[in-house]
Amino acid sequence: MYRNRTCGELTIADVNKQVTLAGWVARVRKMGGMTFVDLRDRYGITQLSFNQEVNHDLFEQVNKLGREWVVQVIGTVAERSSKNMNIPTGEIEIIVSELTVLNASKTPPFTIETETDGGDDIRMKYRYLDLRRDAVRKNLELRHKMAFETRRYLDERGFLEVETPVLIASTPEGARDFIVPSRMNPGEFYALPQSPQLFKQLLMVSGFDRYFQIVKCFRDEDLRADRQPEFTQIDCEMSFVDQEDVLNMFEGLTKHLFKAIKGVEIPDFERMSYTDAMKLYGSDKPDTRFEMKFVELKDLTEDRDFVVFDSAEYVGAICATGCASYTRKQVDELTDFVKRPQIGAKGLIYVRYSEDSSLKSSVDKFFSEDDLRKWAERCNAKPGDLLLILPGETEKAQKQLCELRLEMGARLGLRDKNIYKCLWVTDFPLLEKDEELNRFFAKHHPFTSPKAEDIDMLDTNPAAVRASAYDMIINGVEIGGGSIRIHNSELQKKMFSVLGFSDERAEEQFGFLMDAFQYGAPPHGGIAFGLDRFVSIFAGLDSIRDCIAFPKNNSGRDVMIDAPAKVEKEQLDELGISSKPTN
Repeated sequence: MYRNRTCGELTIADVNKQVTLAGWVARVRKMGGMTFVDLRDRYGITQLSFNQEVNHDLFEQVNKLGREWVVQVIGTVAERSSKNMNIPTGEIEIIVSELTVLNASKTPPFTIETETDGGDDIRMKYRYLDLRRDAVRKNLELRHKMAFETRRYLDERGFLEVETPVLIASTPEGARDFIVPSRMNPGEFYALPQSPQLFKQLLMVSGFDRYFQIVKCFRDEDLRADRQPEFTQIDCEMSFVDQEDVLNMFEGLTKHLFKAIKGVEIPDFERMSYTDAMKLYGSDKPDTRFEMKFVELKDLTEDRDFVVFDSAEYVGAICATGCASYTRKQVDELTDFVKRPQIGAKGLIYVRYSEDSSLKSSVDKFFSEDDLRKWAERCNAKPGDLLLILPGETEKAQKQLCELRLEMGARLGLRDKNIYKCLWVTDFPLLEKDEELNRFFAKHHPFTSPKAEDIDMLDTNPAAVRASAYDMIINGVEIGGGSIRIHNSELQKKMFSVLGFSDERAEEQFGFLMDAFQYGAPPHGGIAFGLDRFVSIFAGLDSIRDCIAFPKNNSGRDVMIDAPAKVEKEQLDELGISSKPTN
């Protein structure tokens, strides 16, 4: 037996017990005739004590240990004279009588501590070492608990976990697929699933009326902090439900996770239409931890010979409470922020509402103080506030104002990671039009049902049709999304037609689904949560990488195993794929 206790469980109640521990040497501290070793395993750290006078041979042995050596010790639990109340084992230490080196270690390339000196690249290259750090390990333990509690919640409500295929047919609509060549079918390819969407709908046709799966999905997309080429979804579907049934079920799941994992009671979710989200926040995933809603000023800015406003389709403002004292330098910083290429505004207009109730702006040449006062009144501004204004094309200016709002929220400390604001955004547009291609695309996916009252507009005004679709937003992050599905084969054909599918193409790609709908498909709907994003919200992370055991970098590479990588020519020949000659 290598150990009978772990490094995170011994307390003052275990004094005088003989124990066997095993783990990694986290730190060695030499203090004259005493040497102390912090021994670490997955469960915590225990201090080991070695006294030169008591055991000279053992003392010499321990002084040869290096960081991350794997050792086994036998000893007696004793009360520490200098206690460390920051760790669970901080009141005790082990007076070691036997020490066995199980494996030596090279000196690691970075310190394996919470505040490490390793940058992202080096930590990802040696991810197996990075996973020893307490901070990263806790994220994976959190992930485990969230998955476990999700399964518990759904199992108690009659959901069945069903595995769906990983090798499927490619569906070019939406994000790019990862393609897998088939050796046994030369010239033909599988795709890795972007989601189990079609299969979970078929399970509803099969009578499995409550399905879920914690499943790997794959999208060949450009990467960012909250996106990986392979990611994990909590994928769910229900039969004989309407939108309200789905929202209530998975609002319940979210409340359960917050309560079970974090001990936080979440109130009933706010509901917000897509139209209101865009109008008030310029985003379909608004961060509602703070106000600072958009206010439209276009009608109050006309006929003053100020071409910037007169030529703008939209003029929007936010009110930054208590920021009238901002210096010119601070305002210039905000101007530079909105002029960054990623945001693209041409400039920023401001109005100071001073504590003495006077109003000054960057456009005083064109607008009187009475004009500015009307702006302030519409924005519900008070003395001491600062109005920040952006003009332009409606959609573009709203997105720019959204970025400015989030920046101000961060500067004012209003985006506290320990405060959670959850909401449902509903009534999304069913379709979005690509003007260059002059065709519609599904905003969610082609199987999303239009709202019943809008179906007739599929023929007359497709752009105005709303979807029975919904997204769950937590603190400005889209955690999950779903919809009520089309279950009528005729309506599904109509949807494919509006999307520009020929009958032949629709039959080729989705004929099996449309056939299935003719055999008694029930009304059904569902949702999928991004588990990686969900965990990152609970862990207070800005990136999902540290809640994934072995993530890819921003180029989609696994730098630890050096993937993707070239393969042998013989493998390509066997697959019927020609390899390009190298120079």
